[in-house]
Amino acid sequence: MNIHQPRADIAETTLAIVEELKRLEGPLLPILHELQEEFGYVPQECLPVIARELNLSRAEVYGVMSFYHDFRDHPAGRHVLKLCRAEACQSMGGDQLAERAKRLLGIDFHQTTPDGAVTLEPVYCLGLCSCAPSAMLDGEVHARVDAADLEALVQEARR
Repeated sequence: MNIHQPRADIAETTLAIVEELKRLEGPLLPILHELQEEFGYVPQECLPVIARELNLSRAEVYGVMSFYHDFRDHPAGRHVLKLCRAEACQSMGGDQLAERAKRLLGIDFHQTTPDGAVTLEPVYCLGLCSCAPSAMLDGEVHARVDAADLEALVQEARR
């Protein structure tokens, strides 16, 4: 992930990724995922390149990108903490856990701590419904998360 790439290189990298993936059936989502993997987010400069190369309107590309919660239009923090907001997790204390995370970090969902350490995001199912509530820190899932677990995850992310 290279969030400090010069703007001219963003267009070149985008074009290379689009060229590599555009022959797939339904290439837009794989392209957006690859761009986010490369840059840590999907820079706005990528959208017209994608639209042109896939013969789509910019509105279509933006609509798909903005529909899916996992795509970011700005860089995330060094660590991303996702809290499950689905019904099973809510019923097992997920709402209280979310409020505690917001207080511990001093931010709301879709925000990053001022030091750039942690981005807090909601996710609407991690597939651990029988082990609710669940969280994910930097792609690693955690089940049956309680207040102490949450504090440990936040401390780990702040290091």
